[in-house]
Amino acid sequence: MFGKHLKKMREGKGMSQEELANLAEVSLPQITRIERGVINPTICTIKSLSKGLSVDMSFMFEFDKEL
Repeated sequence: MFGKHLKKMREGKGMSQEELANLAEVSLPQITRIERGVINPTICTIKSLSKGLSVDMSFMFEFDKEL
């Protein structure tokens, strides 16, 4: 669920996985695994991703809202 939400947010901002990885300072393979649902991110990684996406961290957990 989190991975799909992350992918929607990233694509909604017109970003590639590589762009997000650079902005969030998170490895590209890690972003790929999160989006595919292979791994769950830590709270620290979620914080980094929210900064990379320029969204409030609380928005990262709003799975049921339209983007």
